[in-house]
Amino acid sequence: MRVLINPRRFSGTVKIPASKSHTIRQLLIASLADGVSEIQYPLDSLDARSCVSACRAFGAEITEYRAADSDNPNPADEKGEKLVSWKVSGNNGFKKKIKPQSSRSFTEEEKEFESKTPCDPIDVGNSGTTLYLALAAAGLQAETVEFTGDEQIKRRSAAPLLDALSGLGIRCESNNGCAPVRIQGPWKGGKVSLPCPTSQYLSALLIASPLAPAGVITEIEVPLLNEKPYIEMTLSYLKTHGVSFQATPDFSHFVIPGGSSWRAFSRSVPADFSSAAFPAAAAAISGGTVTLLGLDQKDTQGDKFFFEMLKSMGCEVQWSENGASLTVSRDVPLRGGTFDLNETPDLLPAAAVTAAYAQGDTALVNVAHARIKETDRIAVMAEELAKLGVNSTERPDGLIIHGKGALSPLEPFPVIDGRGDHRIVMAFAAAALGSSVPIEIKDAESAAVTYPGFLELLDAVILKKS
Repeated sequence: MRVLINPRRFSGTVKIPASKSHTIRQLLIASLADGVSEIQYPLDSLDARSCVSACRAFGAEITEYRAADSDNPNPADEKGEKLVSWKVSGNNGFKKKIKPQSSRSFTEEEKEFESKTPCDPIDVGNSGTTLYLALAAAGLQAETVEFTGDEQIKRRSAAPLLDALSGLGIRCESNNGCAPVRIQGPWKGGKVSLPCPTSQYLSALLIASPLAPAGVITEIEVPLLNEKPYIEMTLSYLKTHGVSFQATPDFSHFVIPGGSSWRAFSRSVPADFSSAAFPAAAAAISGGTVTLLGLDQKDTQGDKFFFEMLKSMGCEVQWSENGASLTVSRDVPLRGGTFDLNETPDLLPAAAVTAAYAQGDTALVNVAHARIKETDRIAVMAEELAKLGVNSTERPDGLIIHGKGALSPLEPFPVIDGRGDHRIVMAFAAAALGSSVPIEIKDAESAAVTYPGFLELLDAVILKKS
């Protein structure tokens, strides 16, 4: 889909969608639990639905409840209804549903492995979080499970995670670490080393390993850990559910005994600071005032750091007295700065376009792992910003944006290639609001991966549907 974003001042009140990270963790934990859980006000997006499909394939029963949403209808829902909750009947550990054998053929070496594959591959779509977390859960059972996904997923390597799973006695086959991936347990435990350029590798083991048989010990050495706040998020679930584990203060070493279980639960999903960055950036760029609803100031999400960045760059950022809303505005020119994004790599696209409107250089540093997301976001941001007349210097582990306070597009109607990356699309949609000319964005439909309705929020004009 191609859309056109016209320049305008962005102001108003925006209810932020639920956290993708929390939603997917809650779906997986509820599916692994014994009993019925209720996930209230979850994220209703393409990634979340990919996780629902995976959990159903593993045997969980998931019932969806919707209600009228006249105040803020979902543009993708003709009935104007919103997702209110999922009720999840857990499977007390993932157990693959048995389906008829597919007709695909394998080499002689694969026949024994294939004979134990009970059903078609699980398609995770574009959801890397679902893939990594479900890979580990699949290692808990003796049946073989195959995972696949879209073209981006097939280029994203899970090799460090698969190496660790192999070290725990789980059989893994992949395309050089990428999907399609085939997993066969059982989980035998042991000691493994797991470098984590993405924290999702470690979260996968932390969620699955407690369900190994009693007496099985999983010990994890972590020589590299990016995105530490997401591990804090995962551990908060272990603590809430009374799951036993030991961890060093720097998260470089974990010991998790088997024999635990996840409990059924009922809880709401907090709003997503990662998504909130985009309407906040839109206000900062265009000089408007936006009030964001649904965020929890005390949540462990690392991407709330974006609002500290905006303060440093000259924005007014203020929580309401009761903590129910967060308001962002700007009355002075934006200024550059240096920001370490190691814990928050998903902020790079929003931070980069905001920096394009700042006076002076903005350095986004210590974030090499932004190159292994849906796209190489460092390279893509540098290339697409150049179309808008913004000079930048690409570093192996970051990006320096040489801001001049405004954009000077090279073409009268610049066209941004969203590359099928939801955060790239949303970042440039926000950037367009402060431009001197309208900006066209290709592959814009990918915004729905995490933030359905964001383009409509910015009054995007659809030029061509997919």
